[in-house]
Formats: sequence, C-alpha cells, structure tokens
Amino acid sequence: MDQGEAGRYRTIRVQVGGYLPPPPEDVSRLMRELLAWWNGPATALSPVLSSAVLHHRFEAIHPFADGNRRTGRALALWELYRRGFDSHHIFAVDEFYWEDRPRYYAGLTAVERAGSDLSVWLEYSAEGLQATLERVWLRMQELAASTRGRKLVLRPRQERLLQLLRERGPLAPAVLWRALDVSKQGAHDLLRPLLAAGIVVREGTKHAGRYRLK
Repeated sequence: MDQGEAGRYRTIRVQVGGYLPPPPEDVSRLMRELLAWWNGPATALSPVLSSAVLHHRFEAIHPFADGNRRTGRALALWELYRRGFDSHHIFAVDEFYWEDRPRYYAGLTAVERAGSDLSVWLEYSAEGLQATLERVWLRMQELAASTRGRKLVLRPRQERLLQLLRERGPLAPAVLWRALDVSKQGAHDLLRPLLAAGIVVREGTKHAGRYRLK
C-alpha cells in the first residue's frame, strides 16, 4: 500500500488484526486530544499508569500507516523517563513485550472487548515494568560481583554484548561483531574494558578463540 510520507498522519483506512482503528479524518483531532491529556491530566497520575494509558491510546488511534507499535512503545518509555521514573535510562520494557508478542497484542485488544476498560492492560503493563526492573537489578548484581567493586560504566552495545553471551554462550569474534553491527576494531574497543574487569574471558587459540562470560 502507499504509506505516504514518513511522519505524516495516515490518509488511508487500516486494519490491525481484527481491530479497525478510527478513520483517517479523525486522526488529527484524536491526536490533539491525546497530547492535551498527556500534557495536562496525565501528570496527576503515577508515571506507571500514564505511560500505560498513553501507550494504549496511541495504538488505538494508530495515527501512522506503519511503525505504530514501535512508536507507541517508545512513547511509553519516554513518559517514564520524562516523569523521572528512570533517571539513568538503564532499562526498556521491549524485551518483555517481545518475548510474548501474542499476549502483548491480546492485552492491547482486550480494552476494546471490555468496553474501553483499561484494567487488564494496566495490570499487564505494570507486570512488564516490574519484570524488566527485576532483570535489570539481577544484571547489576551480577556485574557488581564480577567487577569486585571496581566501577565500570557500560555502553549500550556492551550491555547488548553481555546479553548475547548470556543467551548464546561462548561466541567467536566474527560472530560478535556481526551481531553488534560493528567493525572488528569496534568490537575490540567494546571488549577491552570487559576483559580487563574480568567480566568476559577469551578461550581457545589466537586464531580460533571465543569470548564467554566468566
């Protein structure tokens, strides 16, 4: 389909599974109302709740022809950030949503079936946030134990590197830099402080070695 110019509200009807979002002529008005709520009454709510409501309402309006799911998740996370819920930007709930996508989509559509009752969606969003924060806490504890008290500030790609090693076990250098979308030198730059801190170790020969978590 002709999706139009990126960043423009859609000018076509769309259908998401069994859900039919509002017609294109209503999108601009609905988005103005959502923004007015977001910058007004939403500030009286807990950021956990306002983030969840914003997420669902944006998806319900479905203002763009494509990319609404990703944009809605980004907005929900931004609401938490801007309300001071996470001042260090150390977590994102996408991993929780990605692991069980059918439940994520079911949670979004459940509101419509419940006559716009957001209870199920709010509970699901809060559960995802709690699970994500618990994972972050465990990772922080693992890193604190591994570094033996030495301070180490992780860059996003280093966190991704550690996640790859946790999920897939020892990996060859070439596999790592392809997965991280960095050059060979870029991968070495990411690995160097992790090796020095003893979080990651290299095993095998010089030409056939692999990296793993210690």
